Amino acid sequence: MNDVRIAGVGLTKFGSHPERTGRDLFAEAALAARDEAGISREEYEEVHYGNFMGELAEGQGHQGPVVAEAAGLECPATRYESACASAGVAFRQAVQTVRGGGADVVLVGGMERMNNLGTSEVTRSLAIAADELFEVRAGVTFPGAYALMARAYFSEFGGDNEDLAHIAVKNHANAMPNEYAQFHREITVEDALESPVVADPLTLYDACPITDGASAVVLVSGDYADEHGLDAPVRVAGSGQGGDKAALQDREYLAQTPAATKAAEMAYADADITAADVDVAEVHDCFTIAEVLALESLGFYEPGEGIGAAARGETTRDGDLPVNLSGGLKAKGHPVGATGTAQVVEMTKLLRGDHANSDAIPDARVGVTHNAGGTVASAVVHVLEVMH
Repeated sequence: MNDVRIAGVGLTKFGSHPERTGRDLFAEAALAARDEAGISREEYEEVHYGNFMGELAEGQGHQGPVVAEAAGLECPATRYESACASAGVAFRQAVQTVRGGGADVVLVGGMERMNNLGTSEVTRSLAIAADELFEVRAGVTFPGAYALMARAYFSEFGGDNEDLAHIAVKNHANAMPNEYAQFHREITVEDALESPVVADPLTLYDACPITDGASAVVLVSGDYADEHGLDAPVRVAGSGQGGDKAALQDREYLAQTPAATKAAEMAYADADITAADVDVAEVHDCFTIAEVLALESLGFYEPGEGIGAAARGETTRDGDLPVNLSGGLKAKGHPVGATGTAQVVEMTKLLRGDHANSDAIPDARVGVTHNAGGTVASAVVHVLEVMH
């Protein structure tokens, strides 16, 4: 099995870019990753690409060849759709391709463009990641679905809105020095608690924004990196994926996310580590309650214990386990089809020491990314490690 190394990463500025096309956004991220890797275009063998709602936002299906051309490449290209986990799934497939010897050089990434649509249209478009027959027809939206999960958590384990507010405050603070983040505005617990209710108990500051953006990563085999003298100090040590029923009412648990637990267990076993070995994490905080559920599924906390982690200072930049130093989906932004590989980009920079917040983790060697689709009906977890 081949070792998989990260040779280059690229991001666009996350935010509102209604004037730009999706292919333009992806080209920016892909060319940045290619430039960092320094590998000639002829060497690229495959493109793996995540996108969720391109047909709805731009009327564009069959996006693989479109984005490959935008990236300046002529090679087979495949688009993956797994709701908000689209790029995470694309990344996992790219990792498996390189590991299995199917390719030595692969470009993987994702893109989403949403701000050319109105808020109500975006909300309806995102809702197709839920069960159309049993949830969408009944009026379920994702703010409502995660509100149900938050209510279930509070009922089963305790916690309150103030605990969630501390997560929002933490992630907004982390986004401040991140040049790619959508929001550069610190907030207080009071700001979060007093913001408008979106879906009780979740308020505006519990929710991530509508975001346009793209991300890209160049993966190479260890042999290729060594033979070509590439500076690729971060390796993909572990990969895992889990699944659950799409509709919340069909699940055994509302206050836990078994799909992410399965993905984490698989990734940890693959990397031959435990949760205790992880120094830093980027998790899928589309809503603040989602960060809590992620922390528990990743094994950092027992069920019911993750809710107060931010308030206790354990997951802040100065805590024992900094979480979402990028600002997370909450403040960095969430272009849904790009988020999975955006997390990998951020984690790679954090571990290499060239991220704006790397000074918070000067000795970190192991990082985890957690990417979820829908109400965590799909989940992908990756373990990244510093080689030297």
